[in-house]
Amino acid sequence: MAEHKTRLAVFCSGTGSNFRALHRAITEKHIDAEFVLCLSNRSECGAMEYARENGIPALQVSENQYPDYKDFVAAMLYALNEHRIEYIILAGYMRKIPDAIVKTYHERIVNIHPALLPKFGGEGMYGSRVHTAVLSAGETESGATVHMVDEEYDRGRILMQETVPVLPGDTPETLARRVLTCEHELYPRALRKLLNAQ
Repeated sequence: MAEHKTRLAVFCSGTGSNFRALHRAITEKHIDAEFVLCLSNRSECGAMEYARENGIPALQVSENQYPDYKDFVAAMLYALNEHRIEYIILAGYMRKIPDAIVKTYHERIVNIHPALLPKFGGEGMYGSRVHTAVLSAGETESGATVHMVDEEYDRGRILMQETVPVLPGDTPETLARRVLTCEHELYPRALRKLLNAQ
């Protein structure tokens, strides 16, 4: 009998560079899992394009497609059930996960944040805003955090962190590039450790 591969959904809103890094790690056999769904709130984005190119079903599910929020949540749950999803991986998903999804997938939703949580997290702290805040605070290091998702922004259990130095003369853009490189290495390691501990 074939060994079971953990069935993953990835939620994306943008280019999906972390999704690509994770998918590469999986295809290179470092992680015993498979992406079986790419879900996005946007019909066209780099992540959706990458999913289609790699034979991964890509689906748009957005609040503005549904007159009632409950219908939106139901559509999301239906897609996850249909694809028999075991873990949800967030990779640049720019929407809060509905509470009903968080409850259904308790301790099975993973996110990466471009700072050392609990610092520089919370609602509105994403993208360049995080790096601007790190620099404004005069921090000497930043980094990335892989954590479980709960009902509060960036408050779930921390799985793994990696630091990067803040260098003299850094701008939000230069710091962002260094942190993103760190993310691409950290996320696969953290996911592998999480799934191996099942």
